[in-house]
Amino acid sequence: MTTLTSTARPRAARLAVQAQFFICGLLFATWGVHVPTVRAQYGLTDAQLSYLMLAAAVGAIISLLLVGGWIARFGARRVVLVAGVALCGTIASLFAMPSYPALLGLLLVFGLGNSAFDVAMNTEAVEVERAYGTPIMSSFHGFFSLGGLAGAGVGSLIAAANVAPVLHVVTTSVLAYVLIGYASMHMLPDSHTQTDDESAHGFSLPPRAVVLLGILCALGFVGEGAMYDWSTLYMAKDLGTQQTVAAWGYGAFSAFMAAGRFGGDFIRARLGGERTLRLSAWLAAISMLVALSLHHPVAALIGFSLAGLGFANMVPVLFSAAANVPGISAGRGIAGVASCGYFGFLAGPPLIGGIAEVAGLPYALVVVGAVCILIALLCKRAMHSHA
Repeated sequence: MTTLTSTARPRAARLAVQAQFFICGLLFATWGVHVPTVRAQYGLTDAQLSYLMLAAAVGAIISLLLVGGWIARFGARRVVLVAGVALCGTIASLFAMPSYPALLGLLLVFGLGNSAFDVAMNTEAVEVERAYGTPIMSSFHGFFSLGGLAGAGVGSLIAAANVAPVLHVVTTSVLAYVLIGYASMHMLPDSHTQTDDESAHGFSLPPRAVVLLGILCALGFVGEGAMYDWSTLYMAKDLGTQQTVAAWGYGAFSAFMAAGRFGGDFIRARLGGERTLRLSAWLAAISMLVALSLHHPVAALIGFSLAGLGFANMVPVLFSAAANVPGISAGRGIAGVASCGYFGFLAGPPLIGGIAEVAGLPYALVVVGAVCILIALLCKRAMHSHA
């Protein structure tokens, strides 16, 4: 990989990638806040809405199988620009589809663009981190969290002000792509993310080292997805808190996760990736299991907050490790781990829901602590040469 001698370009590239992470979080949240609006405008049933989610998931999986090769051939900057067109274009077109099949196709493209953009910006982030010579990956993911919070906040304000949803999505998408285009001008040269490895230009199964890291990522996403989907319901239904208080469970988890990401680089620089991941997993596991055993709203809020800190740096550490697996490009390594993680994110909520149906939600959420214990026990084997 080319050695950088100038400090100006890495600094500008870091700001550029931070902007891209923020935009990705903002656009993802913009879609999220308009799910009810889309359902109402198109008159969708629950089943039809679930098929939309499935279409986005299928698009994401297709993209994850191919994006490593795209980055290896064209470089992260060009993939970011093309994927940004797909991502922003689909958000802008949410309320312009003439039929339900067209809407399904739109969500398929959304999944393709979102995953390609995600992997490309993470690949660029790894190269910027290498140029700096110190861990900075977690802070990039912190900007994704900030973008998500900003998207949710703006969406709430827009709804309260009765602004037309189409005006919101079009304006957000246009401004987002202008910023993507400007930021791409300050990314590292394409040579930093391209590779001459011919095996990187087509589809191939990832090596064992990537699979092991992917398993940890999948486990982490099982727990993270469960917290996003079930924490508020647990506080409202099982602890009997008011809805306004119950929402703090999700809010506490998300806020502490964002904060933990901005402190994660400092910790990883001193402890290394493997120890950071292991201690993070133990923190999340113990926090969840203690909170669930005490069965009290205050304990739940504290436990969910500490769990957010624990989950904060799992994905950044795993992505950095995946980018350093010998013999494959950084983009292919990250795409392989992200693919496994995505399956975990999809599998987590229904797994928790199935257990909750049989044994109750408190017992189902024990799964979150269990997967974190597995991560802590397996991380040494998975990361021994990549931390």
